[in-house]
Amino acid sequence: MIRSKRPWRRFKLPLVSNSLLKTLRAKVRRITCLLERKYGVPYRKGRGDPIEILIQTILSQNTNDRNRDRAYQRLKTQFPHWEDVLRARTRTVIQAIRPGGLAEQKARRIKETLRWIKNREGEMSLAFLKKMDSDEIKKAIGDLKGIGPKTVHCLLLFGMGREAFPVDTHILRVGKRLGFIPERMSAEKAHQWMVPLIPNKKSLSLHLNLIRFGREICKAKSPQCEICFLSRECIFSYQSNFQISPLP
Repeated sequence: MIRSKRPWRRFKLPLVSNSLLKTLRAKVRRITCLLERKYGVPYRKGRGDPIEILIQTILSQNTNDRNRDRAYQRLKTQFPHWEDVLRARTRTVIQAIRPGGLAEQKARRIKETLRWIKNREGEMSLAFLKKMDSDEIKKAIGDLKGIGPKTVHCLLLFGMGREAFPVDTHILRVGKRLGFIPERMSAEKAHQWMVPLIPNKKSLSLHLNLIRFGREICKAKSPQCEICFLSRECIFSYQSNFQISPLP
């Protein structure tokens, strides 16, 4: 088992006054309601296989969903069982997942993660995580090399049905433009930052709806500000030359 040089830990976040925290919570609550009014309330279609969620999220790093899905489909076509991936030569796994980018790095991470799972319980299963609370899972999985907060939060939310809020590139961008994530905050720190801001039981809804909003309207290079239904919550559209001021 290979552990990360930078194990899961709590980041030192900016100090926030109670009044600002209250303001940000209200903003996120309004945004959640407006998104649900526009897109509806997403519902869980059952929990995915935790290992599948874990591997898919590793493949999603630094690429788009289409390339991730191509890489994952090729991996599963060539190796129907996770044991097959573990036994395979690394170069063969690299070839299978090449459409997802960073194939050499991701292949090593996938094999190391699967090896850790197998060595932990003697079988290829993450069932043991069900007995752990979310903080224990974050420490157990988050300490693995190449497994960051986004991957762990995806595992919790989609693989285990827990309340967790993965922050991807869309959410980070939209959160900064709408003003509930500080401008200079990294995606890693944003995971902890968002914990007190999410309305109760709304992690899944806000996560999925923000991603849809980021893809359809609040795009990276050409945001559709003229048709944005969240314009009243936005600080982006009021900045000259589209420069966003950091939160106080």
